[in-house]
Amino acid sequence: MKNSVRAGGVAAALLTAALVAPQAAAVAAPKPAKAAAPAPEVPAPSGKQAIGEKTLRLVDSARTDPWKPSAGPRELMVSVRYPARSAAGAKAPYVSAALSRELYGNDKLSTVRTHAVVDAAPAQGRARPVVVLSPGLTQSRSSLTSLAEDLASRGYVVAALDHTYESAVEFPGGRVEKCELCVREDVDNGAIVRNRAKDIRFLLDRITTGDGLVAGLKVDKSRIGVAGHSIGGASAVEVAGQDARVAAAADMDGDFFTEQPAGGIKKPVMLLGAARAGELGGERDTWSPAWKNLTGWKRWLDVGKGGHMTFTDNHWLADAVGLPEGLPPDAAEGAFGTLKSDRANALTRAYVAAFFDRHLNGTASPLLEGASADFPEVALLKK
Repeated sequence: MKNSVRAGGVAAALLTAALVAPQAAAVAAPKPAKAAAPAPEVPAPSGKQAIGEKTLRLVDSARTDPWKPSAGPRELMVSVRYPARSAAGAKAPYVSAALSRELYGNDKLSTVRTHAVVDAAPAQGRARPVVVLSPGLTQSRSSLTSLAEDLASRGYVVAALDHTYESAVEFPGGRVEKCELCVREDVDNGAIVRNRAKDIRFLLDRITTGDGLVAGLKVDKSRIGVAGHSIGGASAVEVAGQDARVAAAADMDGDFFTEQPAGGIKKPVMLLGAARAGELGGERDTWSPAWKNLTGWKRWLDVGKGGHMTFTDNHWLADAVGLPEGLPPDAAEGAFGTLKSDRANALTRAYVAAFFDRHLNGTASPLLEGASADFPEVALLKK
């Protein structure tokens, strides 16, 4: 059942359950009020930096939206997390109640608290490396919040991107655009990857030219990485093969749906998968054929007890707020595996940070060289 929630399928059990609002419950007699439980919170970042967050709406006036041409130019939303001068101030919402209802059919996701301060003044000092994050199909950019905050606390500027009409997306003023692809049966995963590459490259234009992302925030244009989950991970590798501005790419359990460029991809690539060791050479194994075309530094790491959603917030959210509701046990195993959510979160943040520390900051990590006593759940399959 684990393969049923691999990279591309909008019909995947977890994602389908997440997108269907629960049935209205029967009216019951009032119960005595209970003391309010503490609000769930994004796992605490591991770095020392305070975190700021700025939300941006970007419009690519040169490109008509491919999924909804009647909408006009391609319109995108981005959350930028960055090292801040202070942790004082109003914390950014995880998502609004309106977006929570669109994503899950209830307000639960809007109760989650984050650690990032809205529009905080950026920390002073050197120019920072940048990591762009792309979520899975049908998934909001919020699904990578824990990873984004952790990287920002370690000194990175992190831009998490929503791909409009591939998930529900909220724009300024409370306008929510629904997921167009979630209700289509003729989805071309290769077309999605190619379009996401255009989205990411447009964001890179904003990062590297003009006023940048946040006033007063210095970024190092020579140190840019891209990472993603599921089809977002495939898109990260796609962009690395296209754009000279990208120095390294990490793919978290995303199958490949496009061919690598002639001559291969010479940049560093990390493949971080869930329970893929048993798939090697099988029909669903898209990583092995592509491996020979990754001609630079590369690692293939596998979380044997993980599931497709191991590398996202969905795993710990299932424990913290019980979302998605009504997930069948076999779908839960495919989504989350048998790994505990705290371990899934810790290893995801550790390995992604180790990868970008090495290739954007020049800091080597033993995590990328072999078995780790700290993370025995992770196996190095190939290098």
